[in-house]
Formats: sequence, structure tokens, C-alpha cells
Amino acid sequence: MTTPHHARERANRPGRAVTRIVVGVGGGIAAYKSCALVRRFTETGHEVRVIPTRSALEFVGKATFEALSGNPVNTGVFADVPEVPHVRLGQEADLVVIAPATADLMARAAQGRADDLLTATLLTARCPVLFVPAMHTEMWEHPATQENVATLRRHGAIVMEPAHGRLTGADTGAGRLPEPEEIFALTSLLSERADAIPRDLEGRRVVVTAGGTREPLDPVRFLGNRSSGKQGYALARVAAQRGAQVTLIAGNTIGMAAPAAVEVVNITTAEQLKTAVDKHALGADAVIMAAAVADFRPVNVAAAKIKKGAGEPNSIELAKTPDILAGLVQARRDGQLPGTAIVGFAAETGDEHGDVLTHARAKLARKGCDLLVVNAVGEGKAFEVDHNDGWLLGADGTEIALDHGSKALLASRVLDALGPLLR
Repeated sequence: MTTPHHARERANRPGRAVTRIVVGVGGGIAAYKSCALVRRFTETGHEVRVIPTRSALEFVGKATFEALSGNPVNTGVFADVPEVPHVRLGQEADLVVIAPATADLMARAAQGRADDLLTATLLTARCPVLFVPAMHTEMWEHPATQENVATLRRHGAIVMEPAHGRLTGADTGAGRLPEPEEIFALTSLLSERADAIPRDLEGRRVVVTAGGTREPLDPVRFLGNRSSGKQGYALARVAAQRGAQVTLIAGNTIGMAAPAAVEVVNITTAEQLKTAVDKHALGADAVIMAAAVADFRPVNVAAAKIKKGAGEPNSIELAKTPDILAGLVQARRDGQLPGTAIVGFAAETGDEHGDVLTHARAKLARKGCDLLVVNAVGEGKAFEVDHNDGWLLGADGTEIALDHGSKALLASRVLDALGPLLR
């Protein structure tokens, strides 16, 4: 398994994309989800080797993994001996993902055992290693499992926080395997930046807002914006995996599934967002306002659908919505949020009065937050896409360019800058 030294070594190799992925599969009912993950990797151009445990093959057959990966599948160290797979596979891998990682498998890995092909491969891997736990809540919360997780993290591995939800049978709780798309998103982040998920936010409470608000005009129509919520969800997801207790206040987010280990509070309007932020910001270490909040709302909301013809309005009277970001800063000045770091977002376009950064600098001075993430918006930029870039402006006058990459990568850069404010 990768050590902290080796993790830093790999993280400092510029421009190396992940091409060879080892997918380890533990013996749990969630093993069926690993099939979708393997397919996602192969469809995006990666070479995949699946290494199941013997018990994993009780849930998903060897032929399935071979068909999906296009490579042979073995469980023991005595298969294909001349190729020395228990050494070679780990040495050549760019990334190792264990999904699902059962309590037994993590215990064996934490002890450094090498009693099958998968655990032997873990000992030779010098790349990022991601464990994705899946087990019943009682097993996840048991002190022995938690100690094994801590040991794996000390050895340099990344252990995802599990999702909360329906488990085997009628049980519900923490220990559910995150959905394949969420696992894929984190592995994509690791391919961009191997050290993107340190455990530097443990014990911290972070509130993130996401998505666009909708201000009703009648039961059918509303004033809204093009925000998908993807950037806010990425911030919540990465913060939770960096150890924070995260509350995500979500507006319109195109039906996205809740990130693992994140509490989600759903809202619709700017006023509802303000109420939720005021409540959850109390006692928070940081509030990240990534939501796209409507600046105006209709003064009059029709009880029935407004129809064409007789009675249709010639104009719509608008009123300003609350400035939630400025309100947070004022609450901190008033002593209601002592020590809370506040991060704002600005979606800007240039005009005759200045370019994007000119408007962003003025907004930072006006709002008074600690950090302002600035995105230039337009067709195919920032909204409704999976990638992002921009600038990170600090109240101390610093300006950092955020290179183009996934929204998870931008999230990791923002959280990096947030760390010193928390300390």
C-alpha cells in the first residue's frame, strides 16, 4: 500500500494521467455496483484489472469482470506465476480502488497481510489507493474497524466516508457503498491531483450552499438561473471526504444524488435559503456560498396560472431578495458567528465598465467575505458543465488563478485556501 512518502512522490509528478487502474472487489452484496464502476473506467479509456477476493466471486462471477474489463481475473498468487502478478500489478498501477471494501478486507490490509492476490497487490502499490467501505452500520462503527481505517490512513491510503441509506434487508444507516458515479468523481479528482483529499478538515463543521433559487411568479412559472449545483455538490463531497461534517443547502440541483456523508437541506427560494443558512451557520467553522441566488423576486405571486389574453400583465414588479452573503459577514461583525470563515462566489461577465476581475474585486470589497471564487460565465462556461476555472480572491489582496479542470479539482483548491483561515 502506498505510504505518505510515496503518495507525495506520486503527487509531485506533473502531468501524469491515470491510465492503469486496479479495481479490488471485496466480498459484500455491494460487489454488484463495482461492475458499473469498471464499465465507467473502461469507457473513459482506462486499462482496468479487476482483482476480486474469493468471497466476492460468490456475488459476481469471474466471467462478468473479465467481460467488462477485457482482462483476465484471478484471486490467488499462484495464477500466471511467470508474470509475478502479485508484484507487477501493484507496481504498474496508477490508481488502486477497492470497492466495496469490507470490514474483513480492510482489517487484512491494515495488518499488511498478503494472503491473496488483492492484499499482495496492495503491498506493492506505490500509487494512490482508495478504499470505499461498505458494511452494516454496526460493523462500520465498531472500534476495531475504526482503528483499521485510521491505520490505513496513516499508511497513506484514502478511505472514503460511506454513504447513509438502505443496507441489506430493512436496515438503514451509515455503511452504504456510495454510488459508482460518486466513486468515479473522486477517482477522477485523484487522477488530476493525487494529494487532493487530505484529512485536514476533521472536527470541522462546514456549510455549503448549491444550485439556483427559484422565485415563483405563479404555480407554473418562476424566475431562476442556469446554475446546476454541480460546483456546490463538488465542494460538499470533497469537504466531507477531507473529514468535515458537512451540511449542504441545495436549491435547484437537477435531481443530483446527495453526496456520501453529507446532510442535505432542500430549499427553493432565496428567502428559504436565507432561513436555512442563518440556522446552520451558527457554530459552523466555515460557510461556502456557492449557490446562485436570484437577485430579484416577483412582488405579486398569482394563485392561478397567468394565461394569455385578458388579464395578462403588462409588466412584472420585482423586489430585491436578501443579500445572504453580506448578511453573514454582518452577523460575524455583530459577534453571532465568531471565527466563522466565509467564502463567496461570483459569476461575472465583462462590460463597458470593466472586465470580470474588475467587477469581482469590487464585489469582494463590498461583501467583506474572506475569499471570493470568481467564475467568468457564458455559453459553456461555469453553469451546466462539469468543468470550471476562474480566480480565487482573498480579503488580504491575494489573487490566485484557478486552472481549468473538474469542478472537484476547483473545490479542492478552494478548500486548500480555506484551511489557513480555520487554523
